[in-house]
Amino acid sequence: SNPKVQIEAIEGGALQKLLVILATEQPLAVKKKALFALSSMLRHFPYAQQQFLKLGGLQVLRSLFRQKGMETLHVRVVTLLYDLIVEKMLLEDSQQGDHVEEKIQQYRQVKLVPAVVEQDWCVVVSNLLAMPEHDTREKVLKTVGVLMAFCKERYRGDQALSTTLSLLRSEYEELAAEEQREGDKDGYFKELLGSVNTIIQEL
Repeated sequence: SNPKVQIEAIEGGALQKLLVILATEQPLAVKKKALFALSSMLRHFPYAQQQFLKLGGLQVLRSLFRQKGMETLHVRVVTLLYDLIVEKMLLEDSQQGDHVEEKIQQYRQVKLVPAVVEQDWCVVVSNLLAMPEHDTREKVLKTVGVLMAFCKERYRGDQALSTTLSLLRSEYEELAAEEQREGDKDGYFKELLGSVNTIIQEL
């Protein structure tokens, strides 16, 4: 995530190479490293994000959800999307200055959210709530929360999602109650329950 290295890497064609590795038959360990490198290259670098979209990077990441044995990468992909959407939002909310204004102009060129909605990532992301790990669900709930502004209509018509959310609510109500009995007032599960309830209310 060093800006000088990011610029050198993109000028040297590293972005295309990483996408090729992710798009072709490779061992999971190789794809894991490629995804990590891709994430480091895209974060806080709007020019690279723009190139990534132009090169069909989102479609490449989407294809990982159709390949067997790539489940461990799904959460990493969702976390990357979350980080990219949030970094743009935070910048737009930050204190104005010439430097910030220039950066905002760069980010305006990055049409990430329209591409996410168009390629139906709304459902790709929300389907991961069915995963059993709490850590995974936590990341997915955060991402669904951020996508809500753009995916609300899609989510409202999604029967599977509302069933999953009801199940999660029941599960986390029990776990949060148990936490409280053990004297943990602001526990992990209470926080997860809060995230689930917020999404249910918004829908």
